[in-house]
Amino acid sequence: MSRKPFYLVVACLMLIGIGLSIHRHIQYEVPFTPGEQRAVWEVEAQVRLEATGGPVIVELAVPTNQEGYRLLGEHTASSGYGLNFVETADSRVARWSIRNAQGSQHLYYSARFLVAPNEARADIPPPELRRDRLWQSPFDTAAEAVLARAYQRSADPYTLASELIRELTGATQGENARLLLTQYALPDLVERLLAQAEVPARQVSGLMLEDGRRRQSLGTWLQVYKGDEWTVFDPATGRQGRPDRLLLWHAGNAPVLQVEGGRQSNVSFAMIRQMQSATESESLRPADASLLGLSIHSLPLEEQSLFRTILLIPIGALIVVMLRILVGIKTSGTFMPVLIALAFIQTTLLTGLIGFLLVVATGLVIRNYLSHLNLLLVARVSAVIITVIGIISIFSVVSYRFGLNAGLTITFFPMIILSWTIERMSILWEEEGPREVLVQGGGSLLTAVLAYLAMTNPWIRHITFNFLGVQFILMGLILLLGNYTGYRLLELRRFKPMVRR
Repeated sequence: MSRKPFYLVVACLMLIGIGLSIHRHIQYEVPFTPGEQRAVWEVEAQVRLEATGGPVIVELAVPTNQEGYRLLGEHTASSGYGLNFVETADSRVARWSIRNAQGSQHLYYSARFLVAPNEARADIPPPELRRDRLWQSPFDTAAEAVLARAYQRSADPYTLASELIRELTGATQGENARLLLTQYALPDLVERLLAQAEVPARQVSGLMLEDGRRRQSLGTWLQVYKGDEWTVFDPATGRQGRPDRLLLWHAGNAPVLQVEGGRQSNVSFAMIRQMQSATESESLRPADASLLGLSIHSLPLEEQSLFRTILLIPIGALIVVMLRILVGIKTSGTFMPVLIALAFIQTTLLTGLIGFLLVVATGLVIRNYLSHLNLLLVARVSAVIITVIGIISIFSVVSYRFGLNAGLTITFFPMIILSWTIERMSILWEEEGPREVLVQGGGSLLTAVLAYLAMTNPWIRHITFNFLGVQFILMGLILLLGNYTGYRLLELRRFKPMVRR
């Protein structure tokens, strides 16, 4: 019979698993190694104003996800104020309101941003050209002259913006530029000149992130559009491109801060840089409804903790398959060592080994007595189960009386599995002798210890929990091992006499 369909299924499983893992690493920035840290900026805006004794409405433009930065969370502090977040055409606004306020008022808005180099750039449509801005004489003549000189030395909207800034601020600054700057601020002037040249542009407010800075103010940059693309210009230097630590706070014609019912209002910013686990940052990411975006992190924390252990079981199963098929180790029960390894995770290895040996040894003695009663199998196994529960209870109480709190963790052992293990070993003792019991019992413990070491490895725990595609890879490996029909390592001992000859 052709094995091609089998190998095709295995190849598909492996490719699906590898593809899902790589997609999750690239698209969602989940690291392949545990302990990787990501920079998180916490930025706080403090609004101050003097209320005049009546209703107060405060509107503060707030940022959102943008190229290079992902919004992890935000919160506000404003005693007695109502709060709403309002989405407008080109911005997002936090709106505080109160029926009556008097005197000095302080409102706080704080946001946490993850540094995410792969965060997609927001799709911002070009602003409409404002044709209602008229130049008064003699500024109209000066504007035409400055624009004409810059236009001749440019080739597209970006180079035109650079040349205009150079004309207005550089060494070639002429009388026309100085005249215009007496009437208009530099960012506003460049925007007006670009609009006259039919180039969409707008001013944006941004914050340069510096760790530990306080009482900072927003700076002004220009967004210049070329078709559907845009880039940022520094109006003071003409530098094209967005600085590494520039956080765009607000874009649009509306001011950053608007206050009704108050005076002497202002906003200042403080910021601090922190390091956070990349896995923790992923857990704070909004859930992705797409099929490729499925993640354990979208579940409640209690279920996440449960799956963190469940997803380790295939690792233990792979260890069992390798040891039984390739090495030839005998175990008491096929996957009993995996369940014992899970118990070791809860009890720690040394405590688990001692508890397992004590329970099994005591259970074998009691089972030997039950064998003389000639009970039916169901009744005998039930009696063994009750016996195991009693043994565990007695050991827990005794260990607690002697101050050995570690002994209490013995209750994590799977009692049904222990009961069947005792039953199998007892029958094996009667049929094959104590040597075979030691071989299978020792093989079971060795397998359980190796599975425990693999399942407690930080890298393996990280990979299995954060990359569900690994389960497909494990399935493919187990299927391949299940197709092996060669000699086991322990069976090679039979050829030892031939080597001596």
